[in-house]
Amino acid sequence: MIVLDNVTKSYRTDRGQLRRINALDAVNLHIEEGEFVVVSGPSGSGKTTLLMTVAGMLRPTSGTVSVNKTNLYAMSVRERAKFRAENIGFVFQMFHLVPYLDVTENVLLAAGVVSRKPARRLAGQNRNAQAQNLIQRFGLAGRNHHRPAELSAGEKQRTAVARALLNNPKVILADEPTGNLDGDNAAAVLTHLAEFHQAGGTVVLATHGPAAEQFADRIIHLQNGSISTPAS
Repeated sequence: MIVLDNVTKSYRTDRGQLRRINALDAVNLHIEEGEFVVVSGPSGSGKTTLLMTVAGMLRPTSGTVSVNKTNLYAMSVRERAKFRAENIGFVFQMFHLVPYLDVTENVLLAAGVVSRKPARRLAGQNRNAQAQNLIQRFGLAGRNHHRPAELSAGEKQRTAVARALLNNPKVILADEPTGNLDGDNAAAVLTHLAEFHQAGGTVVLATHGPAAEQFADRIIHLQNGSISTPAS
């Protein structure tokens, strides 16, 4: 499902002298379809860089990244964006909700059907029904017309998870999805991700805490951009 072959992502920094920093350092990783993998490690270990690379959002300096037998960085930017929309859902620690859109509209962003125009709304009516089903399932009914500023942190993250699931992706990538949540809300988000996994979806979740490990099929550890324990 997900294959990283000798992937390195390097940056140059100028602090007195020009030097190269490897955010990812010759990473080899194979994640099977339907697997729940937790990527653990301290801040700065390369977890976010790894997820962004797998999502097709950050081109590696060297190596290849394949998702569902597709070489992501052999595609154009447009092709990669289309592939990502159809196959990958992403959940961020900071929610990344659009502040002037309500819950329903933020969920519908994944399908690209948000519009104030009635004709466009009509074209997306099936997607709207899907969004409402997710909103109901995630305990957000009654909040669907509220904007992010009117939501709790837990409600914001549940909205973000619903958005990630709208297109029925094959893979969910979650970057510290419980980092800003209390224990109860963190448990709720992890339960939703576990349900996606139990239905056959693939989950890759980056975290520096232990809460998600109980749901994992496998735990890998990143340290200074390298996998410090065997990946498989």
